[in-house]
Amino acid sequence: MSVDQEQRTVRCLVAKVGLDGHDRGAHVIARAFRDAGFEVIYSGLHRSPDEIVQAAVQEDVDVLGISILSGAHNTLVPKVLEGLEEYDALEDTLVLVGGIIPDDDETELKELGVSEVFGPGTPMEETIEFVRENVPER
Repeated sequence: MSVDQEQRTVRCLVAKVGLDGHDRGAHVIARAFRDAGFEVIYSGLHRSPDEIVQAAVQEDVDVLGISILSGAHNTLVPKVLEGLEEYDALEDTLVLVGGIIPDDDETELKELGVSEVFGPGTPMEETIEFVRENVPER
């Protein structure tokens, strides 16, 4: 991480995609990111992949954290990644997924462009440190 990156505020979008109505984890990570000094936007519940992409591009976020517990991660996350690619925003966005994701699916999501998957019980400091070490340079 460069000196300029250490001085700029990391902008994050914490997003809930699809019909998943469980947002406690999204609120917890949003609070942890704010406490770490990141600027955080929360999407709210039941957003479509396109709405997530539009918000990420319009807000010019550095980090997109997708919280998903519905089991639809193999359908919805690739649509978000494709949308970011269409706007040439995928390379500039650190995409994280939080939720219960089977190991095989985690590998597939990473091959598509997800930087990391954080399961239940991941220490907040581990997630924050991952963001600090991997946020794209601009």
